[in-house]
Amino acid sequence: MAYDLIVIGSGPGGYVCAIKAAQLGMKVAVVEKRSTYGGTCLNVGCIPSKALLHASEMFHQAQHGLEALGVEVANPKLNLQKMMAHKDATVKSNVDGVSFLFKKNKIDGFQGTGKVLGQGKVSVTNEKGEEQVLEAKNVVIATGSDVAGIPGVEVAFDEKTIVSSTGALALEKVPASMIVVGGGVIGLELGSVWARLGAKVTVVEFLDTILGGMDGEVAKQLQRMLTKQGIDFKLGAKVTGAVKSGDGAKVTFEPVKGGEATTLDAEVVLIATGRKPSTDGLGLAKAGVVLDSRGRVEIDRHFQTSIAGVYAIGDVVRGPMLAHKAEDEGVAVAEIIAGQAGHVNYDVIPGVVYTQPEVASVGKTEEELKAAGVAYKIGKFPFTANGRARAMLQTDGFVKILADKETDRVLGGHIIGFGAGEMIHEIAVLMEFGGSSEDLGRTCHAHPTMSEAVKEAALSTFFKPIHM
Repeated sequence: MAYDLIVIGSGPGGYVCAIKAAQLGMKVAVVEKRSTYGGTCLNVGCIPSKALLHASEMFHQAQHGLEALGVEVANPKLNLQKMMAHKDATVKSNVDGVSFLFKKNKIDGFQGTGKVLGQGKVSVTNEKGEEQVLEAKNVVIATGSDVAGIPGVEVAFDEKTIVSSTGALALEKVPASMIVVGGGVIGLELGSVWARLGAKVTVVEFLDTILGGMDGEVAKQLQRMLTKQGIDFKLGAKVTGAVKSGDGAKVTFEPVKGGEATTLDAEVVLIATGRKPSTDGLGLAKAGVVLDSRGRVEIDRHFQTSIAGVYAIGDVVRGPMLAHKAEDEGVAVAEIIAGQAGHVNYDVIPGVVYTQPEVASVGKTEEELKAAGVAYKIGKFPFTANGRARAMLQTDGFVKILADKETDRVLGGHIIGFGAGEMIHEIAVLMEFGGSSEDLGRTCHAHPTMSEAVKEAALSTFFKPIHM
């Protein structure tokens, strides 16, 4: 059977692309190497990590945060097996949901490893080694990303002692100690989970700041907050080794700016130094698909590769490795293939760190605006001055808005605080329509809500806040 579109990979980019294409009237097939749909995000990434982040925060609240609210809980006990069962049930619900959507939209699924044979042809090899060739007018590569490891350092993952993010989501017991190599989003989120559950966590980061690329003021504030929660940080540290040792592992690192090496021991070491595009086994070189110097698939502004009719989206191409970025690209490329004007606004893609408190960001940071020579103004408002935050004992953090000094158009928004990931979207919508800080500040917000801090930060940007 010939298809209008074959999508290789069923992560957020791939499955959204497939569904959108089917909605637009195409006959669609999806090739997935896993036994379940949803890719890394739904199976061993975004979804299971958020299940554990929420569950571990509830445990932490029961231990430390409820008494001040008049709720007395006697010695809450951790049942890690039940917590992991909740995570697994959450994953199953989500991957089953994707399978249902494929059936609903009459999308054919093929389990096996996909390979691009050239224009309009994809081979699928199942676990038995049996191969079949599918034909289509168009092909979309949406194979996501893999664990990158430590640049220049050989690491032997056993997913028990030296673990990737996948292993860190499935530990059988709470380790007494954990070293997290990498102070980015994945390392901080998973480090937070195990710190709340009782592990002594140390983060070793190459840069002199955590969350490299995010707003510097926000990153420093988060580091202070996580330090208060018991997480140690070794910044400006280059890891030169991570090996098993006895019943645990050891990590050796040295100061980036020079100095003596240090070795730390821990029961578990989590390597969270980023991810790389997943292109191995796709046959891209033989098919003539061009990759860039970082191993990403090169695409034009319409997501097309060097081969006509073969497209690529998500983590496998340039841009931030974010599930929602991949989803938007999936919709856009489906629309383009259907003859419509698909488009992604890369200036308005939110990013969220699901620690506690959360960090959320959209648009430019102060550092980026300074580097570009853009004249800007800042408005900030702390949650300590927000009535709802006080009522919930969630006063840590602030909202920060950056706007063009002359036009007042909002260029960026940054929030650190409880529920930041939900609040960032009104700033994103405002920016999508080219709005100003005055537009946002004059928009009525329900009282009492945490989101009033966003309004007050906007008021502060173009004139003065009311409640500070």
